Amino acid sequence: MTGANDDADDVARAPWIPGPRRAADDHADLTAEAAYGDGPPPESPPEPEPEVPVLSHGVLKSLLGAWALSACSAGETQAVEDHLTVCAPCADEALRLRDAVALLHEDRDLDLDPLLRSRVLENCLGRRPARIPVPDWVTPYDAETARLDALLRDIGESEWHAPVRLKWYEEDRLVRRKATVAGVIGHLLAVDGLVGVALGLDDPLGAGSPELSPTERTEALWSGLDRPANRSLRGPWREQSHNLIRTVSFAGRGVADLTVTYKDFALPLRDSLLERAFECWVHADDIANAVAYPYAPPSGAHLHGMIDLAARLLPAALAGRRRTGLAAPARHLVAAGAPGRSLHLEVEGAGGGHWYIALDSPAAVGSPERAVAQVAMDGVEFCQLVAGHISPEEAAAGQDGDREAIRDVLFAAASLSRL
Repeated sequence: MTGANDDADDVARAPWIPGPRRAADDHADLTAEAAYGDGPPPESPPEPEPEVPVLSHGVLKSLLGAWALSACSAGETQAVEDHLTVCAPCADEALRLRDAVALLHEDRDLDLDPLLRSRVLENCLGRRPARIPVPDWVTPYDAETARLDALLRDIGESEWHAPVRLKWYEEDRLVRRKATVAGVIGHLLAVDGLVGVALGLDDPLGAGSPELSPTERTEALWSGLDRPANRSLRGPWREQSHNLIRTVSFAGRGVADLTVTYKDFALPLRDSLLERAFECWVHADDIANAVAYPYAPPSGAHLHGMIDLAARLLPAALAGRRRTGLAAPARHLVAAGAPGRSLHLEVEGAGGGHWYIALDSPAAVGSPERAVAQVAMDGVEFCQLVAGHISPEEAAAGQDGDREAIRDVLFAAASLSRL
């Protein structure tokens, strides 16, 4: 600090105090400061203005991708940004490309916006609608195979051999089977092949394979492998699922009623692909549990269709159990198509609804006026019961009315399960 009487030379010799020095991670060039000691570095010459080329609209549009990746020269960058101020379509495209590039940053959250897929599809279909749309009744199978394939892309080589415990019900007893992640994909490949055979596609078991049940087909595929099941099965399974969807989409309306035979029973193709979607979800959940992967249930609309299929199959399952003495005898037989004694199945949550299950004959019609019992269950838990993953005794079901009818329906639901 200088007093009022200090002379001018003393003021001139006052030390220069440098400003705050920039950090090294600011990419500062510290060599100039080192060369000039504590004195101020000479001012850098101003950077020359970039030469902005004159480019056509087509060329500028083609540069948007490079611009989004910051790969353009200074002149090209200035040309593109000048163009974006006067061209709204290119400006919209530039924003989308910048958002896409932002997803490539490693420090970003990898949980994508759940609406991203629908927005991308809407944008694609808006530009060029599909010439051959996928039928609505095929979309659950399309969605579930795509979700499982996404899971398989995320797992490592060793996880393909992770143990998976499969379980289902046979004659009121729990059956268990050990498999691996790759083995489960082989199972789906073998059983989906029944749908392919009905459509005239190649059988994954080979030409001339005898008629086998789903369990027998699975065992045949597993035993026919040259080595233990591994990730090489993913390709054939995914290709087959694509071929099924493509073939059905091109076939037209009449194909929905084509019969798919499972040896011991048969389903129309419409229901068969819904059943395969259900099976795909159930086994994808088995795989997810084996490798500690988060996995959500199907969408509400698809889950509703799966529950509806199970509800429609319950009267026939009850009749089959009655023939083998596993269910109580019919009490009030009615003419085919007439309202009969029924159980009100109320399914709660996403995909839920109300169904009336005919108790005494599969030819009768379920009726609210003839309901003698009611069962209320969560939608996902009902599907777990149908898959044989929980027992009828374990099912958290609200129950009211005829206890015998309730027991028969819950056990019939579990009997729909299989490998």
